[in-house]
Amino acid sequence: MATRIRKYWADIGLPFPGVGTPWSAVFVSTFVKWAGATAAEFQFAASHSQFVFAAIQNAQNGVGVFRGRRLNAYGPKIGDIIQNNRSGNTFDYSYAAAHKNYESHSAIVVEEGADGSGRYVRTIGGNESDTVGDKIVRLTAGGLIKQPSTDPHRYICVIEDLK
Repeated sequence: MATRIRKYWADIGLPFPGVGTPWSAVFVSTFVKWAGATAAEFQFAASHSQFVFAAIQNAQNGVGVFRGRRLNAYGPKIGDIIQNNRSGNTFDYSYAAAHKNYESHSAIVVEEGADGSGRYVRTIGGNESDTVGDKIVRLTAGGLIKQPSTDPHRYICVIEDLK
């Protein structure tokens, strides 16, 4: 996948540091760009925390087409981005609103549905077990993200896509 990953970096104007460098934020940034977002609308970055910080600032100021929303106030829709913790971190929305650089992950919502376990959204993300992968994120009956009981700090925020 090295050729494909190199293209993701190039398409958002960043130098390719090699496949050993995490590329999940570059994947999200690239697909947001391919979907039509401009650099004025979305902060294309090699770190999830950077575009999340910018989106939260947009939400707080009531501007922009990508707005970082609190998990208890906004339910994800197709085209939105869900940010989550990684490596055992327990960052929350308030932390994300105040910091530009911390380890996290995010993926793009591509499906909404319901099954025998209730409502869910499906996400697609890059560098998930060294490939492009999908995951199911469970929702409450009201459509908000449900933190897993085994990992009650997994999710940090949702970036709403108004574009």
